[in-house]
Amino acid sequence: MNRLTFKQQIGDTTSVVWDIIVIGGGATGLGVAMDAAQRGFRTLLLEQSDFAKGTSSRSTKLVHGGVRYLAQGDVGLVKEALHERGLLLANAPHLAHDQEFIIPYYKWWQGPFYGIGLKLYDFLSGRLSLGPSKVIGREAVIKALPAIRRDKLKGGIIYHDGQFDDARLAINIAQTAAEKGAVLLNYFKVKGLQKDRSGRINGVSATDLETGENYQLQAKAVINATGVFADEVLQMDEPGARPTIRPSQGVHLVLDASFLNSTSALMIPKTADGRVLFALPWHGKVLVGTTDTPLNEHSLEPQALETEISFILQTAAGYLLKAPTRADVLSVYAGLRPLAAPQKETDSTKEISRSHKIIVAPSGLITITGGKWTTFRKMAEDTVDMAISTVGLAAVPCGTETLHIHGYKTGHTATAPLDVYGSDAAQLETLINTRSDLKELLNPRLPYMKAQVIWAVQQEMARTVDDVLSRRLRALLLDAHAAIEMAPGVAAIMATELGKDKAWEQEQVTAFTAIAAHYLLPLSASGNHH
Repeated sequence: MNRLTFKQQIGDTTSVVWDIIVIGGGATGLGVAMDAAQRGFRTLLLEQSDFAKGTSSRSTKLVHGGVRYLAQGDVGLVKEALHERGLLLANAPHLAHDQEFIIPYYKWWQGPFYGIGLKLYDFLSGRLSLGPSKVIGREAVIKALPAIRRDKLKGGIIYHDGQFDDARLAINIAQTAAEKGAVLLNYFKVKGLQKDRSGRINGVSATDLETGENYQLQAKAVINATGVFADEVLQMDEPGARPTIRPSQGVHLVLDASFLNSTSALMIPKTADGRVLFALPWHGKVLVGTTDTPLNEHSLEPQALETEISFILQTAAGYLLKAPTRADVLSVYAGLRPLAAPQKETDSTKEISRSHKIIVAPSGLITITGGKWTTFRKMAEDTVDMAISTVGLAAVPCGTETLHIHGYKTGHTATAPLDVYGSDAAQLETLINTRSDLKELLNPRLPYMKAQVIWAVQQEMARTVDDVLSRRLRALLLDAHAAIEMAPGVAAIMATELGKDKAWEQEQVTAFTAIAAHYLLPLSASGNHH
């Protein structure tokens, strides 16, 4: 993927009419672009920041049916998500894999109670099941999770779900869309919607944020896939429109692997406030989360609230032998879920719809909201189907159920950190062998090499230090201090690749350090992290 090449393709804007313009480059927008391009539609995607900059790079890293939605009786949602889970593991085996989970229980009745629920979960996954759930005894739980709190422990239940790398998958979906003919531009902000005399939308006006150039782009269908920002696009269409989104914040703390000391994940099914908490092995660290806090505002860099941080630390302390403290947190990250706003006032986000919703405005603007990473493919299919019927595009059937995502590779051989590149790993190894210094680590505490920065710029449209350290590599999420230390070196490599000067390098380091500060936990709660 090359931004300059893509810009040349939108070149003479007066003559081109796109079939579909997608606004938003997160999981949903990228999925829509991939689906539309795969069906042969002329597709353009515009993202105001970087791909997956928002919620889509800040998830719990699970490809799952949602055990807790089963408890809420939402069988349809769980069944659809379990089907999609199976498809994603089949289509992107380099990034999505089976993960074993253990639910420990401390009261005898919890064994059969959770056991029966998980048998239903197994049943709903059908032929795409990752393996049956089973009840295990106390000793087996301790063997699998040596860091688990032991007093009063009765036993546990093992079940299977999927785990993945969200931002890496987003890039690979973008690459797949590009291979199918889509044009995708990051740092390209839609400023307004264009309409014909009858008030129907027939395009967008957009600005290249890197150069300040303005574009008028024509399209048969415009799709608003901007997640928590969806209402801003709806306001462009109809000023004063009522909000459709109620953002809910999810926070995760990242700890050293020793806190879990296991390849299995820990799932705590019922916390003090009725939520689910996970402790998951991920890229050599442990993620603990998530919270579910209704918010009234949203931003590109949401920040963890003090209450969320202490909630996670206290809940984890109740289940782990070694209670994590603030000093143990390597990174804290927050993401916003774009939940479909309820019609009645509610402060519990557990009651706000988790399933996706497609709204077609009188102007023809199509908005897709809600949903989750696991169901991105189905959301895209439904959205493109809606575009076909709304603007009368050719009725081409969806073909993404069996579409291998860029990087697809079975019988996975590369080792970390190159394993996430799948079939691209061989090319990256060739690049590494061109210069002896490219093997050098960017920081001794993380496994990332200099060559990966060059690759991110040349092949994956990384434009800023944040793009590289937050999303192409996952350094910021894994160890915020290490990421800050890496920034000057990364900026220098990028400046060479992009033809930038020292002033640009300095600006990039300053900007990244400001972002990374939100991922560091002040040692005392009075550090006011919000």
